[in-house]
Amino acid sequence: MWVVDTTPLIYLAKVDRLGLVRHLDGPCVIPDRVYEEVVEIGIEQGYPDARRIECGVEDGLFTVVSGEPTALASRLQQNDNLSDADVAVLACAAAHDGVAVMDEAYGRDVAATEGITTRGTAYLALVPASNGTISVDEARTVIDAMIDEGWYCAPDLYAKIVQKLESLAG
Repeated sequence: MWVVDTTPLIYLAKVDRLGLVRHLDGPCVIPDRVYEEVVEIGIEQGYPDARRIECGVEDGLFTVVSGEPTALASRLQQNDNLSDADVAVLACAAAHDGVAVMDEAYGRDVAATEGITTRGTAYLALVPASNGTISVDEARTVIDAMIDEGWYCAPDLYAKIVQKLESLAG
């Protein structure tokens, strides 16, 4: 199971590439707290990407799941450095032995401490490129388009992504 946080949803939606999640093994879920933040509030504030995410749910790309109270969720809620959405993603991934798809370094550090596997937004473009479902050039276009839309990618990470894509192009 893939538990998707706000940043990957927003930036894939901004570049109209939410369909990349079809190339992942297993279902993709959005915790209800994340859905509320990116879709309900996003639509109220007039963000077109919010409507694209809503359509992704309607089309079955994602399933919205409710956050179940767990000991981990209760403990993580005490951490002022984690948003409610981050807590929901981490708790859901832990409860279902899933992968948290998130970019925030602090959330990923907490996940590592808790034994939760994480992947970042770029991974969602690298997977289909690595299995040949999309071209390496298309994956690079997705990454560059997200950056053009404001997705933050540290220069050293960008260099690693480009290096990985070049190795796939062989």
